[in-house]
Amino acid sequence: MVMKGMPVEREKMREPYVFELTGGRLCLDFANTVSNHAGPHPREHLHSYADLVSWGHQAGILSEEEAQLLLQEAARRPEEAQAVLARAIALREAIYRIFSGIATGRPPQPDDVDLLNAALCEALSHLCCIDFTDGRFTWGWRGPQNALERILWPVVRDAAELLTSGDLSRVRHCADDVCGWLFIDRSKNRSRRWCNMQVCGNKAKARRHYEKIRKQKHIRS
Repeated sequence: MVMKGMPVEREKMREPYVFELTGGRLCLDFANTVSNHAGPHPREHLHSYADLVSWGHQAGILSEEEAQLLLQEAARRPEEAQAVLARAIALREAIYRIFSGIATGRPPQPDDVDLLNAALCEALSHLCCIDFTDGRFTWGWRGPQNALERILWPVVRDAAELLTSGDLSRVRHCADDVCGWLFIDRSKNRSRRWCNMQVCGNKAKARRHYEKIRKQKHIRS
């Protein structure tokens, strides 16, 4: 679902949304940019290209300088920025459906895999060098610094790597009925149930406590 965003110039003036980065993988954090994804009323957090840039900065994909460059470029090319946002949301939904299916034992839909593969071909065409920064070697991206879609390249690569890694069996779907967020279960006995124990876990505890009290009152009456 593509939601029409505010103009970039106005978006920069409001306080940025603070994204929850609890998925354990970049692609899952991207899939989790919707709250209550599994419920009847999901809440979108990518309302504009500026929101996408904000997520990329918070997730560590973009430096402050890179984020500002993309915002300036988006202000010059608002229609292209909106088109990139639409592609980002379509990609996010495909990634979500693929990994949600894996977590719940459902095979992926061919259309979702095709969309991911198309994005992967584009992304990998820019992955063509080795960088040495902060004392370690990393893959480097090559392409225009003002390419509005560059935020998506690391996301797509991470999704492909997760799909072909041993961590795939650790992908989980939050046990909350409406949350739907995805995460990597790194617990020793693979028993993690909640995306965030302080949020969904505590909500479940509160519901169980309420049900217990309600049943006790019913028995007494």
